[in-house]
Amino acid sequence: MKRQEAFINQKTMLKGGLHCHTTRSDGDGTPEEVIRLHKENGYDFLALTDHKIYNYKNFAEDVDITIIPGMEFDNTFVRDNGFRTFHEVFIGPDDETNGYAQDEKLTSGTAKNQEEFQKYLDEAHQKNNLTIYCHPQWSSTPTRYFDRLKGNFAFEIWNSGCAIENDMDTDNGSYWDELLGMGNKLFAVATDDGHAMYQHCKGWVMVNAENNAKDILEALKNGAFYSSCGPVIKDFYVDDEGKAHIETSECEKIIFQCDKHPSKMITAEGEPLVNAQVDLRDDYDYIRVTVVDKEGRKAWTNPIFFK
Repeated sequence: MKRQEAFINQKTMLKGGLHCHTTRSDGDGTPEEVIRLHKENGYDFLALTDHKIYNYKNFAEDVDITIIPGMEFDNTFVRDNGFRTFHEVFIGPDDETNGYAQDEKLTSGTAKNQEEFQKYLDEAHQKNNLTIYCHPQWSSTPTRYFDRLKGNFAFEIWNSGCAIENDMDTDNGSYWDELLGMGNKLFAVATDDGHAMYQHCKGWVMVNAENNAKDILEALKNGAFYSSCGPVIKDFYVDDEGKAHIETSECEKIIFQCDKHPSKMITAEGEPLVNAQVDLRDDYDYIRVTVVDKEGRKAWTNPIFFK
């Protein structure tokens, strides 16, 4: 049996936000307001990732929420007649092993392509930060613009701000399957990138971890999480007979996906779906699942890899 890491030796599934903004950069809400809003919506942890200014601080000290240190870094490389840009979220530990300081300010990158941009990722990784590639649709970057970046543990499958304002980055599964098919073992996160207050708390990760920054970061690095805009995923595994199984909250569609075969979709017929299974072919490199509820909200597993 192969069980996806989010459901192995399950601890508490923690709800978390990995990308949001406050008045420390270009967000509408103060850090305190943003933290309180997330706590009211059941979040266990949150990274305040304001543009080019690093944060460790809980600005609402009476709120019991784990703050994951972080920031967002940017690099625009087409500036005339439109734009293309690399945006990355950096998140790191809350101790002396993190190479960034509270309130440290960075300047924007100047790289003209992904090969030149790699040096910024290398620096973040050397400072013990994990990196997330942000909103590829909004950034006008098809996979050929970022497919050779090394060291990202994840990219954004969903971005609430882009979804609400631009109808973009609503399900970047085609990017994901292309990258996975190239051999990139990349995970996917749902985020808000909230700037306006109404953009917050629409997309999140559910992480199998103890509620502290070190354990959360380790679980994220290892793919021990799933992403959601609503549905709950309870289990995902492949049994010894080669059948993939998933258990969920009530939903309308369950879609099994990889890069080498058409998707296999199971739909609700009268009664809501709460589980599904499919027989896999021998030559699958990985399998992942998208769950869709009756409101059209989605959740995404990370892949189970076979190679």
